[in-house]
Amino acid sequence: MVLDLKAAPSAWVHETFPAVRFAWQAGYGAFAVSKSNVEAVRAYIGRQEEHHRKQNYQDEYREFLTRHEQEWDERYVWD
Repeated sequence: MVLDLKAAPSAWVHETFPAVRFAWQAGYGAFAVSKSNVEAVRAYIGRQEEHHRKQNYQDEYREFLTRHEQEWDERYVWD
């Protein structure tokens, strides 16, 4: 399923920006959002660039995993 989801955007990027070297990360994650939180998630996505000037993605992801009591191994999280 993930392969199919990545195929169309990959083709678009390669056709639209042929000089750009583009590749997906090796792994992936899947997250669910309850209907009651959709607007908050949209707002987060809208201000993501500004947010990541203050906190990088890796630190935010570690915080997210910890907050939701998920175990992870740093060796397998980052490319």
